Amino acid sequence: MHPFELAVSAEMEASAHSTLRLRAFYRLLVRQEGSVPRDYFAYLEKVAKGEALPPSVHFGEGKWKPLWDQAEEEALNLTLGVEKDNRALLDRIEAVKDEFEEMILIGGPPCQAYSLVGRSRQKKVKGFRSKGTTKHFLYKQYLDILAEYSPAVFIMENVKGILTSKVGNNEMFAAIMRDLADPSAALSGSSRPGKKDKRYVLLPIHLDEAQKRTTELVADNPAAFIIRCENHGIPQARHRVIIMGIREDLMHPGVATVPGLPVSDSEIPIEKALAGLPKLRSGLSRQQDDPELWKWAMESERDWVLKVLGTSMPNVSGRLKKLKPSHGLPRSSIRYSEGTSCFTEKLRNSDQTVVLNHETRGHMQSDLGRYMFCAAFAKEHKRSPSSEEFPKRLAPDHKNWESGAFADRFRVQRQERPSNTVTSHLSKDGHAFIHWDPKQCRSLTVREAARLQTFPDDYLFMGNRTQQYIQVGNAVPPMLAREIAQVVWSIIKK
Repeated sequence: MHPFELAVSAEMEASAHSTLRLRAFYRLLVRQEGSVPRDYFAYLEKVAKGEALPPSVHFGEGKWKPLWDQAEEEALNLTLGVEKDNRALLDRIEAVKDEFEEMILIGGPPCQAYSLVGRSRQKKVKGFRSKGTTKHFLYKQYLDILAEYSPAVFIMENVKGILTSKVGNNEMFAAIMRDLADPSAALSGSSRPGKKDKRYVLLPIHLDEAQKRTTELVADNPAAFIIRCENHGIPQARHRVIIMGIREDLMHPGVATVPGLPVSDSEIPIEKALAGLPKLRSGLSRQQDDPELWKWAMESERDWVLKVLGTSMPNVSGRLKKLKPSHGLPRSSIRYSEGTSCFTEKLRNSDQTVVLNHETRGHMQSDLGRYMFCAAFAKEHKRSPSSEEFPKRLAPDHKNWESGAFADRFRVQRQERPSNTVTSHLSKDGHAFIHWDPKQCRSLTVREAARLQTFPDDYLFMGNRTQQYIQVGNAVPPMLAREIAQVVWSIIKK
């Protein structure tokens, strides 16, 4: 059963839009055919081998053109905050809204410093700025849609820092909550005379045992909005604020007792999440790949680290002395390895034969030494080293290295634990996502990060590798999204 259907989505970045459009086509394809057709997997095989045309050409002509055209109408390449693009989104909503019983709005607009409540007062507050990049005003577009179309439910996601965000000495979360509860008043400054503007009751998605979903629950403790992904079957310690707004006229007594998200008996470790993905080694940045040169660089760095450590960390040194670089491994692979788990069976279709978006970065030679040290340290101590535990001669030349602000800049993802939060910063460097195996000496690939985010393996990320990392890091885990949708459906179907 598919109680929800995605009618329109908006994305400003070109490569992310290409990814979104292809997935819109995929959903339409599966719904029409009943399962993923062989044509789609054949296309993924061409992509993996570097032989594929762009999906807009491959699927946009011939047999699948009607579905591709539908996908293009659904997934829009828009920059909200630009007037013509705002209009295009509203026109699309207007065109399709009557095809559905109710509307659900989903988004994660940046809004910490741009709540519209008391904007004139906030301008007088030291530290407040009304200027910003276009993305800072996505919050206003979110409120515009709430005020204009009064969706049955909205879901808004943000980082948990929003709970303590301040402008000057003013706490912003209470103002943001007022905006969301009465979007029309937030936009106009007061309720509009003669118009029955819809208000919203703001509630948490998840409930602990014996709790009831009430406004008092989050009024007393706004942290009740926080979802801790590792508690709900996601192999990642991702903590996010997720607010559910229910239109007042749809509130009913059963809302309080609709169960929250499923709670896992145990956390899913990274090793299980990455089962079946082939082992890879890293490379050296800014030069053509050469396994023997990489091996030499690894051995040189290993010996240098051992010299720097001296007698200070004998157990870590003992591990490094035994380290033999896996120079026989490739930098990328499109073939699955042996191994699976109950978790990965949910993400991998048995008809898929190729691995996508799975290639390693090249690293500076000095970072290879740091990665080896960190991975060996984590094996020994069951945690990553802090900056204070780094030998000074091994530390990077960063101005803020000793400030304490980035004490865990180099962080190993331990195979027996869920990962840390996958963020878009992974696009800049992999220092916070070091693979646990020092012989591979690398950061995580896009596909590995996607697995930790619970994307299915047939989800193809478009664009270059940097753009792919950003797309993965910015996402809400699809498995979590499905669980949230179940809560919303349980509420509105009554």
